[in-house]
Amino acid sequence: MRVYLFIAAIAGGATWLVTPLVRHLAIELGAVGEVRARDVHTVPTPRMGGLAMLIGLIVSVLFASKMPLISGLFVGSHQAWIVLAGAVLICLLGIADDLWDLDWMLKLAGQLLISVFVAWGGVQIIFLPFGSLVTASPSISMAITAFLIVASINAVNFVDGLDGLSSGIVAIGGIAFGAYSYILARSSPSYASMATMFDMALVGICVGFLLHNWHPAKLFMGDSGSMLLGYLITCASIIMTGHLDPASIHTSVYLPVFMPILLPILVLFLPVLDMCLAIVRRLSKGQSPMHPDRMHLHHRMLRIGHSVQGAVLILWGWAALISFGSIMILFFKAQYVLIGMAIAAVILTVLTMFPYLVRRWLEIQKFEGEAPLVEQPAEKAPTIRGAQHGAPSEESFDNPDAKSGTAVNIAGNATDYSDESVN
Repeated sequence: MRVYLFIAAIAGGATWLVTPLVRHLAIELGAVGEVRARDVHTVPTPRMGGLAMLIGLIVSVLFASKMPLISGLFVGSHQAWIVLAGAVLICLLGIADDLWDLDWMLKLAGQLLISVFVAWGGVQIIFLPFGSLVTASPSISMAITAFLIVASINAVNFVDGLDGLSSGIVAIGGIAFGAYSYILARSSPSYASMATMFDMALVGICVGFLLHNWHPAKLFMGDSGSMLLGYLITCASIIMTGHLDPASIHTSVYLPVFMPILLPILVLFLPVLDMCLAIVRRLSKGQSPMHPDRMHLHHRMLRIGHSVQGAVLILWGWAALISFGSIMILFFKAQYVLIGMAIAAVILTVLTMFPYLVRRWLEIQKFEGEAPLVEQPAEKAPTIRGAQHGAPSEESFDNPDAKSGTAVNIAGNATDYSDESVN
């Protein structure tokens, strides 16, 4: 395990060191995100942070190829280099989008071509569940693999809307999946696992970039970063689950049949959910699936009343619940895991709705405090006593600021006194 932690540290350190240089380069090239109507940030900020992540990934993989424990993964197999080549291509596509804001159809076509290239190079789901486990034909394997990669790329891209959100979610998913792949790798004599290696490198580049990307961010990852993260976490999951025969592994360690398809989706549940909701929402309005709006999950969190940091931390919590819950259910009794997930879900629900609940409670308290004012008789005062001691002037009746008067909404309407002083 120390070797994989060392790989993560190398990836994180390299990413952290080169990020300021990439920020300067982004400014020189003009890759600066203007403030758009749907954006949360208010100051133009450079993007293209995916280039720093890519450099961290390349450095960590090169180090890993020379480490005795896992250097054997690079002997007689080009799979690691195919994944790395695909990462370079997907990052270059993202950099082009960060610079020139490519049309979404052109970007989608590029993603599909790169995904097919990676699948053709050997990163494929070999086993597919159809009633019983069967070996998929090469064309079906390539098609499903390409679909999963493209879907994950765009899922992470959709959720990348707040400082540190997508990098944190992907890091959480990478930790959960890396722990799972390492546990399975312990059954092999060498403990070597290419999936674990890429997972730990992924966690490292996320953490290294997050140190510069926490609110207020100095650099955005841009499409170059979000697409790279979605690509890497899916490739790592396909490398492991796509080649395992579930029938050969005890069911207490591996849920049979459907896990090769479900695991990438479960690890990225929050981004996938946000993407599906966005597509359905936009299509129902007759818009393009890529039409931008301010209805993503993170936008809703801000409207509830959370700060940027608070919204990010709570969404991280939801991501951790789904990611670690889906992994733990493979190793522990389902009823215990589900009970723990239910308790955690209740706590996260309260935290999610807390600003709204507080606001509603204050409104109720305010309304109840003003209710006696509405019930006061409209003509109580100065009738007979006014005749004895001098009737008040008409101004005292017309002016709500008079000492003896009280601003009363006679019609019984709920009046907002948030900016007024009521005595």
